[in-house]
Amino acid sequence: MSMLAATPDKAYFNVMLKKYLEKWRIPGFRNPKPNVAVVRLSGVIADRSGLGRSGISAANLVTVLESAFDVPHLKAVALSINSPGGSPVQSSLIGKRIRALAKEKEVPVIAFAEDVAASGGYWLACAADEIYADESSIIGSIGVISAGFGFQDAIKKLGVERRVHAAGDMKSALDPFLKEKSEDIDRLKELQEDVHNTFINMVRERRKGKLTAKEKELFTGAFWTGKRALELGLVDGLGELTEVIQERFGDKVRFCPIEQRQSWFKQKLGIGSHSKVGLQTQGNFANCVEEVLSVIEEKSLRGKFGL
Repeated sequence: MSMLAATPDKAYFNVMLKKYLEKWRIPGFRNPKPNVAVVRLSGVIADRSGLGRSGISAANLVTVLESAFDVPHLKAVALSINSPGGSPVQSSLIGKRIRALAKEKEVPVIAFAEDVAASGGYWLACAADEIYADESSIIGSIGVISAGFGFQDAIKKLGVERRVHAAGDMKSALDPFLKEKSEDIDRLKELQEDVHNTFINMVRERRKGKLTAKEKELFTGAFWTGKRALELGLVDGLGELTEVIQERFGDKVRFCPIEQRQSWFKQKLGIGSHSKVGLQTQGNFANCVEEVLSVIEEKSLRGKFGL
């Protein structure tokens, strides 16, 4: 035991432990049940480093993803996706991290779309080796959108004077309190085109040889049901997570949900918690505001898909 404790190499320790258990024929070790790690990706994709608004971000998923791929006797990692999209940068970072871990651990990744895997949500799904959906799931929306409001007339009626002093001709571009300029819109469209091309290239790479429809149809920002998405080659099959995994790895497969752990401080304050108990007992006003904003944002995105 002292020899093992003196060895800092975790991999060496695991190998020696495995040999020891096999030697003494520990029950259940020689024929362990297959494990499938389940990672749930639900909500709007955005970097929210404030008080803990719900959603999906690369920073919040670092530990979750690493833990998922470290599950012993791992046969696959299942991604349960229910997201209308969000930040293309966060989508890209998360997708790249999933692919890096899958390559390093040599473990297949299977994505399962719930209500919606659209826009950034579909970007995440493409990080998997296979994609499954329900017949009525919303899939696709391979496009880029920017939306906002113009308040220049509103502040004028209120008698408010807008004062802007900037160094740089484009620094005040698309200011919601100023009238839109054609050159600002043209610049925005250039940026959107760049992001859209990145999205398209990623889909081409990850769905190579599987897409059956013309690109003019697929990359317009349109979205479809899971049934139609299967015909277009955007998904590999129709099915529910438990059903598909058990059919592939047997009825004895064990599902290992991997969830993000909250700090002791956040648990005590109820920050970032989805539980009603946290909101009611703690009475944390800031948390309530954050949650309301999250709900409004997600509802607006889901509303686009009729959800």
